[in-house]
Amino acid sequence: MMQGRRIVITGGGGFIGVSLAKRLADTNDVVLCDLEFTRNAYAYASLDGHPNVQRVEADILDGDALKRVCSGAAIVIHLAAVVGVQQVLMNTSRTLEVNIRGTQQVLDAIEPKDVERFVYLSTSEVYGSHAYDAVETAPTPVGPSEDPRWCYAASKVAGEHLVQSCHRERGLPTVILRPFNVFGPGRIGDHAILRFIFQALNAEPLTVHNEGAAIRAWCYIDDFVDGVLRSLTRDEAVGETFNIGAPRNTVTMYQLASDIVETCNSRSGIAFTPIKHSDVHLRAPNVSKARDLLGYEPRVPLAEGLRVTADWYREAAHLISPAFMTA
Repeated sequence: MMQGRRIVITGGGGFIGVSLAKRLADTNDVVLCDLEFTRNAYAYASLDGHPNVQRVEADILDGDALKRVCSGAAIVIHLAAVVGVQQVLMNTSRTLEVNIRGTQQVLDAIEPKDVERFVYLSTSEVYGSHAYDAVETAPTPVGPSEDPRWCYAASKVAGEHLVQSCHRERGLPTVILRPFNVFGPGRIGDHAILRFIFQALNAEPLTVHNEGAAIRAWCYIDDFVDGVLRSLTRDEAVGETFNIGAPRNTVTMYQLASDIVETCNSRSGIAFTPIKHSDVHLRAPNVSKARDLLGYEPRVPLAEGLRVTADWYREAAHLISPAFMTA
């Protein structure tokens, strides 16, 4: 178990950031750096008042602020980014600026010799629209610049190159992680499982894009956090890139919607709606590398994860405003 470290998490107010803080804060000093803490997952994380958790409101593009935040950090976990398909489509310039220049700002803010581990959260979207049994050495295709859908993936590929360059040229002990569809209690914003559960709990039709044939592998948050924590302590992880996901939880979006209706004991039907932007048709990882080098093994079946997640949303629904579902 990691203990006694100062750990800085950029984008620390988000779902993954607060989930990591919950696992790390009892034995470490955790600094959550974010631009805002009132309209994200932190608002539901019950971390206020924890003696080992510090909140710092700072812009990822503010280099001076980042240097102050990262001073004395043994571990830096860089999660901050513009995320969510709708947010990306509406803010392509900011997506590129925050995800690329923001990553460079974080790298510039730290002194490699003082940092034990730098973790960069990339994305499974770097594999393009069709990724089955994807391995880390597969090509990272980027769609045409005319299609704004792919500027997020392009920004994350650029970020990976920045991180790897810093590892090679400055000796920074880096790890790149590519998450595959992480879900669980506490996630808010533009997310299919959140939308489906709210629709099911309110007896509304679950809106599935096109025919619901798109395929995803869903990774429960506890399994994902386990993968991140293992990347912090394993010497074999340094300089490497890992898929972190749950291949056995691979289903079509139609099947996911059907499972959620059953999980929620709902009367909802399923409605099909044309998608207005390009989409990822198939996204399922190969996690053999993470298994071999990190000892990573996802354990939570989709059905169990959906049940626990639905129970949380059922209890928290009165707290979550509709705006938080699209934030």
